[in-house]
Amino acid sequence: MSIDARAIRVCLFTDTLGDVNGVSRFICNVAEQALECGRDLHAITSTRFACPRQSNVHNLTPRWARAMPKYPQLEIVAPPTRALHALADRLRPDVVHVSTPGPVGIAGRTYARRRGLPLVGTYHTDFPAYLDHILDDTLCTWTCSQVMRWFYAPFTKVFTRSDEYADAMGRIGITRDKIVRLVPGIDTRVFHRSYRDESGVVWQSCPGVRPASVKVLYVGRVSVEKNLPMLVKVWSRACAACKARGIDVQLLVVGDGPYRLPMAEELAKTGADVCFLGFRHGHQLSTIYASSDLFVFPSTTDTLGQVVMEAQSAGLPVIVTDQGGPRGVVDDGQTGFVLGAADEDRWIETIIGLAGDGELRRDMGAAAHAKIQPMSIRDSFEHFWDVHAQTIRDQRSVQGSVELRA
Repeated sequence: MSIDARAIRVCLFTDTLGDVNGVSRFICNVAEQALECGRDLHAITSTRFACPRQSNVHNLTPRWARAMPKYPQLEIVAPPTRALHALADRLRPDVVHVSTPGPVGIAGRTYARRRGLPLVGTYHTDFPAYLDHILDDTLCTWTCSQVMRWFYAPFTKVFTRSDEYADAMGRIGITRDKIVRLVPGIDTRVFHRSYRDESGVVWQSCPGVRPASVKVLYVGRVSVEKNLPMLVKVWSRACAACKARGIDVQLLVVGDGPYRLPMAEELAKTGADVCFLGFRHGHQLSTIYASSDLFVFPSTTDTLGQVVMEAQSAGLPVIVTDQGGPRGVVDDGQTGFVLGAADEDRWIETIIGLAGDGELRRDMGAAAHAKIQPMSIRDSFEHFWDVHAQTIRDQRSVQGSVELRA
């Protein structure tokens, strides 16, 4: 059955849209691309956070909401499910996309099943692995895996942001025939090395940052599941070694989270130089990326590590672990380094080596920038859209065959 991909309508249900994280940024990008390309996509959420004000973004006031314990930057929400379903009825989607397995995502899942619509999703976050890092409780991790197995069972297709997570998805029952590797992409116009500020003006709004220092950047949630306790140990030793060699280095942390205070206290004990910059947005974030010198991302649980792509696009060499999605977007030894997640000595040696070699940083940063430029958000969106269109074709083809047999 022939279906014009431009004529379909997608309703995307998400629990994160106004938050400051890679998933939220990706969904905002998808909504923006839909408008630019003339595609009929509507993003639906329920949050107290400010969301983009555009015609295809719908934020319904929660029935109840509160800050998540220990994570004040996140919230627990009870969405107005009936209102969400009524909105979807008015929009009349051909396919439902569920981006997150939270209350809004469950509302979207329920709506698709009740209306007999094809259901597509994205495995943005490896929640069982996150819980394992945070709680170190086998029973909680197992329970989370079973909930995720139930949640994704009726999905026709599930995107993964990287090949590395296909096995993890398989462990919660998502079979290989359902998994689609989404073409990776970011807004390379926003994250670009042209934003580099050689004058150092950008650092005037960043207390404690010395314009002439070698800046080691981390961007993301400041929490233990990002493997930041390991980075604390690594940075304490690497910073001391750099100082002993006369290299002026600073760790810049952009973001916030429950580990911020413990991280600051641990680093203060060793005298390691760190500046916590909190959340940064827009042009300022783009400039901070491009004006730093190298990027570190020790997480072992990210399905992609969008910030790793952003950093490379901004012209920074990156250091990531050999676990999770980020390693899939780094050319080891060319655009950065992929190191063992527990190999603290290698991390220390690599940070010291890059901090002390400006020419190496520039060469690797140039290679990193060149690698990411073809990975545009437009290509990623077009792939995203084509999979939804094909899902509709497949369902209607099956329905037509059943009707003919009847």
